[in-house]
Amino acid sequence: MPTGSAVNIYEFRYDGVLGWTENAERKCVKFKRTDYCGTLRKADLSREVVAAGWVQSYRDHGGVVFVDLRDRTGIVQIVFHPELADIYALGRQLRHEDVILIKGRVLARAAQAVNPKIPTGEIEIAVEDMEMANKSDTAPFSPAQHDPVNEDTRLKYRYLDLRSADMAQAMVTRHRVTKIMRDYCDEHGFLEIETPMLYKSTPEGAREFLVPSRLHAGEFYALPQSPQLFKQVLMVAGMDRYMQIARCFRDEDLRMDRQPEFTQLDLEMSFVDREDVIDLITGLLVRLWKQILHVDLPSTFPRMGWREAMDRFGIDRPDTRYGMELKDISDMVGQTEFAVFKDAVAAGGCVKLIAVPGGAALSRKQLDQLTEDAKKLGAKGLAWIKLGGDAGAGNMGGPIAKFIPAPAQQAIRQRCGATDGDILLAVADKIETAWKVLGELRQSLARQLKLIPENRFDFLWVVDFPSFEHDPAANRFIARHHPFTAPLDEDVPLLETQPLDVRAKAYDIVLNGIEIGGGSIRIHQRDVQSKIFSLLGISPEQAQKKFAFLLDALRFGAPPHGGIALGLDRLLMLMLNRQSIREVIAFPKTQSGTDMMTEAPSAVDPRQLMELSVAVVKPAAAGAAAKA
Repeated sequence: MPTGSAVNIYEFRYDGVLGWTENAERKCVKFKRTDYCGTLRKADLSREVVAAGWVQSYRDHGGVVFVDLRDRTGIVQIVFHPELADIYALGRQLRHEDVILIKGRVLARAAQAVNPKIPTGEIEIAVEDMEMANKSDTAPFSPAQHDPVNEDTRLKYRYLDLRSADMAQAMVTRHRVTKIMRDYCDEHGFLEIETPMLYKSTPEGAREFLVPSRLHAGEFYALPQSPQLFKQVLMVAGMDRYMQIARCFRDEDLRMDRQPEFTQLDLEMSFVDREDVIDLITGLLVRLWKQILHVDLPSTFPRMGWREAMDRFGIDRPDTRYGMELKDISDMVGQTEFAVFKDAVAAGGCVKLIAVPGGAALSRKQLDQLTEDAKKLGAKGLAWIKLGGDAGAGNMGGPIAKFIPAPAQQAIRQRCGATDGDILLAVADKIETAWKVLGELRQSLARQLKLIPENRFDFLWVVDFPSFEHDPAANRFIARHHPFTAPLDEDVPLLETQPLDVRAKAYDIVLNGIEIGGGSIRIHQRDVQSKIFSLLGISPEQAQKKFAFLLDALRFGAPPHGGIALGLDRLLMLMLNRQSIREVIAFPKTQSGTDMMTEAPSAVDPRQLMELSVAVVKPAAAGAAAKA
C-alpha cells in the first residue's frame, strides 16, 4: 500500500480501477490517471485524459517536443507545444526513464505521421499539464533498446528489463494463463488447496534443497520437488479434485528450460483413469491456445507409445515437426562384409540410421565433428553414406558404400525415403546407444540445417512407459517415475517374473520436442504397493521411514486416483516463442543458480549458523569426511 512522503502520511483507499487514492483532501499528485498508455485509440479522440508512465524516447524538433510515454500496456506519443510555455519548458527537460503524469487531449495524428507499427499509432496526446513524479539517473541500458544486452546485466537490473515490451508481455501473459487455468479447473470441480513448503526429506529423484530447523537442532526440512505426496493424501481425505499453481524446488544442474525454483499447475483427481486426465488437460491446452494465441488446436492430440517414440525418434519426447526419423536396417546389412555392422547385429545389437536432407553437402570437417559428437554420446563411431554426388545419380558414396550390395542400397533408400543429395548417418551398437546417439544428432542437425518449421505447435501424448529400469552398478531396479505409479492392470502379473516388461499408467504431454507435463495413475491398493517396494529393494521399515504418512493414509480407504503436473514456465516459453524460461520468469536465476539482482546465494552471519546448529565445511574437507 502506498505511503505518503517521509513527513506526510495520508490514508488511502483502493477504488478497484484507478488504483490507490487519498481520502484526505490534499493529493499526492495533481491528478489521477484515467487511462493506460497502450489502451488509447481513435475512439478516444477529443477526450481529456490523464496518462502516466516512463519516458521511452523524446524528440525535440525545435518547435515541438515529442515524447513516447510507456507503461506496461504499451506506448503513446505525447506532444508539448510551445504555446504553453511553462509546460513546454518542462517537456524539454525530460530524459529517458523519467516518471511523469500528464493531462491532455487526444488528437488525431496527421496522415503522414501515423505509425502503423503500434496500436496507438493513429493518435497522440497534446499535453496541457504535467507533473514530474521522479527523475531517473542514466540507466545502464534502455528497456526499449533493440541491440542485444548482456543477460547478466539484464538480470542485475531486472526492474529495468521488466519495463521492456517483451518482458511486460511475458508477465501479462503469465497472469492470463494462470487465470485461465484456475477458471478452467474451477469449472471442472477442482478445489485450490495449498500444500506445505517445508516438509520431510524423501530423497527420491532430483537432489533436494534442505532447510535447517532452529527448534530441532541437527534436523532439516526439505523444500518440495513437487506436492506429490500431499496431493495423494488429499485424495484419501476425500477432496476429490485438487489443483494448485505450485512452487517447486530442485537442486540440479540448470539449462535453458530448467530453474532451481519453478512453477507448475498441479492436479489430482479421484475415481478417474488415464483417459480422464488426458481429456481434461487436452481441453485446457485447447482453451489456452485459443484465448491467448487465437490458435485453434484439434480437440484431440496424437498419441504414441514409449517404445514407438524411441524406435522412431530416439527420445521419449519427440519433436514431430520434421522428419529424419530413425530407421532400423539390421536386416539389410547384418550379413554384409562390413564387420562393424555384421558384428553389432551378431551381438544382439542393431544398425540404425537417419537420412539427413541435403546432408551430402556437409564437409569432411563437419562429418568428423559429428563423429566426435557421437562418441561423446557413447557410440564407438559414426558411419556415413552420401547419396548421389560424386558417386553418380542413384548411387551411394563414402568409405562403407562398397560393402553394401546394390539391391540392399536401393532397399535402404526406399526404407529411409532418401534421395540424391542426402546423407545417411548410421550407428551400429546396442539399441539404447543407437537411440541416444541418433536422437541427439537428429535434433542438433535439424537446428543446424534449419529443418524445423516455424510457427507450428505439435502436441503429442506419450504413453505406456516402462515402469522400471535396471541399474547394473547397484544391481537393482529403479522406478522410472516414482514408486507410487500404478502399472497397467494387464502387466501386474509380470511384476514377479518380468519386471522390465511392466508398463506404467504414466503419460507425458510433449510440445515441439519439449516435455511440458507428466503424470500417472497412482497405486491405491496396499498389496500392489508392497510388491513395488519389494521390487525396488525398499524394505517395509525403509518404506515406513520415508513415506510413513502416505502409507498410513493408504490404509484407510484410498480411492483410485491420478494426476498430472504442467510446467508453467516451459509452457509460456513455447507459447511466446522464447529461447529460455528465464524470459518468462520475473526474477530468474542464472545458469550457475545466481540471482544477479539480489546477489544470492550469499554468506550469512556466523551467529545465524550457530542458532541453526549448522557448520560450513569446505568441499575438500567434506569429501574427506564422506570417504571416512
